[in-house]
Amino acid sequence: MMTQTHENGLRRTIDGVDRVFYDGYWIKFYQSPEDNLADKKRLIQSLTRRLFNHMEHGINIPGRMVDDIRAAYEAEQDPAKKRVKGAMLAGALFNRAADIFNQLVEMEASGIKIESGNELRRICGECLQEALEYGKMVKHRNGDEGIDELWGEPFKAFIMPIKDFYDSRYIKIALTMRNIDQVAGYMADCLAQEDEFKSMQPLILDYAAKARRKCETLRTDDDLFEVWSDFVVAGEAILQCAPAQQAKKHINLKAMMRCQLLEKGVRLISNITRARTAMPKSSESYRMACELLKTSMED
Repeated sequence: MMTQTHENGLRRTIDGVDRVFYDGYWIKFYQSPEDNLADKKRLIQSLTRRLFNHMEHGINIPGRMVDDIRAAYEAEQDPAKKRVKGAMLAGALFNRAADIFNQLVEMEASGIKIESGNELRRICGECLQEALEYGKMVKHRNGDEGIDELWGEPFKAFIMPIKDFYDSRYIKIALTMRNIDQVAGYMADCLAQEDEFKSMQPLILDYAAKARRKCETLRTDDDLFEVWSDFVVAGEAILQCAPAQQAKKHINLKAMMRCQLLEKGVRLISNITRARTAMPKSSESYRMACELLKTSMED
């Protein structure tokens, strides 16, 4: 993390890597693809896979079933089930938009010019916008909260020039990096009062650094294999650290609570990093758990 000494959007080459500065972080810079329907299709397909990969199970409903799931949603009276069916409607609307966009790309590939005011493009945009609204009902797979940002990305990719979409991505990554550092800070601070756990603080800070690097790295990057394996191993190092393992072997409630918070912190940072989106509700819940443990240790 860097202090805010530069203007957002400043680009520099640092240690041979092109980076762009946003909100205190130098983030790895990637050249945006060309702005055409084919590249937008690939971008939206990538965002689609990422969206459903991080959302709760059972909502990846085919677009052809929009009318059916909408009727089921509107008829549902139970609030809990209505939320789930609303989440399923969001998935169906999203897939219908993707189906329409795929057809638009095929039409353009056949030499048919698709104007910006085309009716199919309008319907596609409306489906994405409606999916964004119902997406507020969808939970992350950890069950703690929804991640509205992931539902907004495909809509932004549809309505924005690709370059502008890529620029907006860096702002979101900076917010995600800050969230990673916050959670790592909660983890380290919670252990600071216990001598046997102080040796783990460098491991936590290293995990945060590896998480930030994973967060900024695209799947198409040549360094992905090293970046991902470094990230996973750094998380495992915390869980396998001798003080944590030793605490598990002794019947000590507070030591066990510290171990549980370590494990929860590792999972939370992993979820934030993989989703590449800040998770404020989960982070606040984790902070409160850390504060509660610190208070109990002072008693």
